[in-house]
Amino acid sequence: MNFKATLTALLLLTAAPAAMAIEEASYTVLKTDGKFEIREYAPQVLAETLVSGDLESAGNKAFKKLFDYISGDNVSRTKLSMTAPVSQIPAGEKIQMTAPVGQQRVEDQWAVSFMMPQTYTLSTLPQPKDESVTLRQVPAQKMAVVRYSGTWSEKNYTQHKSELEDWMRKTGLTASGSERWARYNGPLTPWFLRRNEVLIPIQ
Repeated sequence: MNFKATLTALLLLTAAPAAMAIEEASYTVLKTDGKFEIREYAPQVLAETLVSGDLESAGNKAFKKLFDYISGDNVSRTKLSMTAPVSQIPAGEKIQMTAPVGQQRVEDQWAVSFMMPQTYTLSTLPQPKDESVTLRQVPAQKMAVVRYSGTWSEKNYTQHKSELEDWMRKTGLTASGSERWARYNGPLTPWFLRRNEVLIPIQ
């Protein structure tokens, strides 16, 4: 991925969602309690890759693989007209950016994913050329969520994960899977304006 493509990706994630109309995962809020929520997410398809490293470095490693895939590193070789600043892609099918970028620990690795646009299904998405990028269908599910701003440090993540787990215990909620980390903005966004979330699937 060249510098221009990298810069475009960062600007897409950094810009305000309303201005860029970046598609987000579809969900319904079932309960709100301060900064905590229970949400019901619609089914979605993810492009995902496994990488090793700590919380912060793993996301950076995986981002390039996933962004290359949505930028045309796939087998369909379909040219699509695009909005500004690019009018046409010379090779490969370009898929629009979505939010958030999800991250979940898998043993000693991290599974980092991009949600695919809802106009695609698992059968209509182009297959990745990079074998380390996989596509998978995620069913509808309920999540306990805490939303916070700030840096992408592991300390910040761990603190809010613990707060969410404490809230779940007090509320009588039982986890049905591993926690996930979601970030909605690019690194050019000031730390105090970033939207971050920890999500835990619940029964």
